[in-house]
Amino acid sequence: MKKWLLTVAVAASFGAQADEGMWQPYQLPALADELKAKGLEIDAKSISKLTEFPMNAVISLGGCTASFVSPKGLAVTNHHCAYGSIQYNSTPEKNLLKDGFLAKSYGEELQATPGSRIYVTEAVTNVTDKVKKGLESKVGNDFYQGIEHKEKSLVAECEAEDGYRCQVYSFHGGLEYYLVKQLEIRDVRLVYNPAASVGKYGGDIDNWMWPRHTGDFSFYRGYVSKQGKPADFSKDNVPYEPKSFLKVSAKGVSDGDFVMVAGYPGRTNRYRTANEVENQFEWAYPEGKMLRERFIEIIKETAPEGSDERIKYESLIAGLANYAKNFTSMIEFYGKSTMLDDRKGRESELANWISKDSKRQQQYGKTLAELDKLIAEGQEHQARDIILGYIRYTTMVPTARKLYRLANEKQLDDMAREPGYQERDMIRFKSSMERIDRRYAASVDKAVLFDLLKRYAVLPAGERITALDKVFGIGKKLDEKKLSKTLDKMYAKTKLGEMDTRLAWLDKSVADFKASNDPFIKFAVAMYDTDMKQEKKDKELAGKLMKVRPQYMDAIIAYNTELGKPVYADANSSLRVSVGHVKGYSPQDGLQAVPFTRLEGILAKDTGVSPFDAPSKQLELIKQKQYGDFYVKSLDSVPVNFLSTLDTTGGNSGSPTLNGRAELVGLLFDGVYESIIGDWGYDPETNRSIQIDSRYMLWVMKYLDNADNLLAEMEIVH
Repeated sequence: MKKWLLTVAVAASFGAQADEGMWQPYQLPALADELKAKGLEIDAKSISKLTEFPMNAVISLGGCTASFVSPKGLAVTNHHCAYGSIQYNSTPEKNLLKDGFLAKSYGEELQATPGSRIYVTEAVTNVTDKVKKGLESKVGNDFYQGIEHKEKSLVAECEAEDGYRCQVYSFHGGLEYYLVKQLEIRDVRLVYNPAASVGKYGGDIDNWMWPRHTGDFSFYRGYVSKQGKPADFSKDNVPYEPKSFLKVSAKGVSDGDFVMVAGYPGRTNRYRTANEVENQFEWAYPEGKMLRERFIEIIKETAPEGSDERIKYESLIAGLANYAKNFTSMIEFYGKSTMLDDRKGRESELANWISKDSKRQQQYGKTLAELDKLIAEGQEHQARDIILGYIRYTTMVPTARKLYRLANEKQLDDMAREPGYQERDMIRFKSSMERIDRRYAASVDKAVLFDLLKRYAVLPAGERITALDKVFGIGKKLDEKKLSKTLDKMYAKTKLGEMDTRLAWLDKSVADFKASNDPFIKFAVAMYDTDMKQEKKDKELAGKLMKVRPQYMDAIIAYNTELGKPVYADANSSLRVSVGHVKGYSPQDGLQAVPFTRLEGILAKDTGVSPFDAPSKQLELIKQKQYGDFYVKSLDSVPVNFLSTLDTTGGNSGSPTLNGRAELVGLLFDGVYESIIGDWGYDPETNRSIQIDSRYMLWVMKYLDNADNLLAEMEIVH
């Protein structure tokens, strides 16, 4: 599709439903007049320039968003985004999760989890023609491999300059491709996190809920070599000096104010077909919810609270619980909604529109049927696939598989290797092996794997995998005692739980693996041919989808353009901007949620028992009405969290919420329960994002944790 047509579509549709859409920065100048009318005070063109303020202050953590808030590389993000690093540095004797942490000097800052990164986006280039050229006649696996080769070539060229990480992102299902170039800061340190009783106040009970009173913020700092270049962790490194940073507003926002958010939203599914919607909500989400909740039970049954084993799994528990609740909401609101009928109706209208024009018939006539056929093909073995897929939450099985895959890939030229196993990936790969020490306990790993294998063993015979059955000794009828003993022996004998052993395997040959007696290495070797055969089959299907889905998206874009509907790409972890307003909502008939919560709400919720166990000092400050510089007369208190109509999703966590002058007024950390289904469709009545108010963050820093050194480093505006 021509880029100018998409720009015209954006401009035409923006006014109709302005708060919907996660916009690519290049699209924003076309919306300048509308943005100004809504409350943007800076030039819309500046938001499209990634090397200028404010966009170059917005950074990715690879799964979360953050932003620079000082000239010395200080970066603020969510507490839950830094959770892994806080956990990594915690022990039962020095529990930073429970007690909080503040470095009063550079020397006291702690190394973040191995592999932690700060990515500063410097360039986004449309490479659609370069990626697709010469592949028009290719199909299936050949097309998949052709696209992959083009992407790897573009990435290699982009990364010729040291210190950069590049990636090609697909938009609109493969209709467009963009090359993103990011500075990769490899030395990341934990600077400050409030206690969990502030940063995670309300815990899983309040997760996705309103009213909310969570201080979900923490600080990192990026470090580089004395020459200003990205470097591995070293005491000789110095704080990174960003080209710009965000000022933090002590004035904040009021009800109805314009806000925008820049960040790296993960995935949305607003253009999926009716068949995909039905399968996801009626099968995949219920199955995923059940498995995640069961895993949490197993971890808690196996690892006592407060033990080192439990601390190692706290981050995983939080992630599992977050998505289990997410899936619960998805299922609940799907049951109440007309989403499936709406999708079917939309597809029927699209098909009708196509049929009314001979050119459209020629271009898109077979697209819907072909897409549905391929989607059905991908769902054929999903009962088995979900069980085997969830094995990624164990440690020994995926670790052995990755190590053996690496040995095989290293026999190939670098450009011929599978992405993730190239030389550019080796630092990350090594870090992933190092991280395991603080995230693995054999007792828990074994219990989770045992549960999954029991589920696998009762699948129909045609869904079973001969090599897997043989390794674990699973017969036609499951013998649980025998399987348990097999796993006991495997975990007792393996040495992959030791970091030195794992790192040593990075340099071993295929022959070394085949000669090994380590039970999990033997598993990886036994499964390799089966795994590769399945991967080839998956790529064949993916290649077919990569041909058909862009045709489907092209039709949708052309149709929506005629109707004046919003045209924006689904989120794909690339940099996006959403705009909206501070606004409450009505979660159900007879209830109206106001857009701000106050300090007094913390006091009202507090029980003294986790997750409602605010620090005694904080409770006393609130009782004494110690509002200090952050008092808001209209609220007669300090605001804690606020709601906005911003269109966001997972990955936006930690994103700076900005006012019209691009000053930081909050950090986005969640959405309300009713808007979780927003990944599949935006509803202006219920779609609300939740932010921690900058005034509460500053209040906690100043009066509760005495983070005066950081406050002095930041530029705070009143």
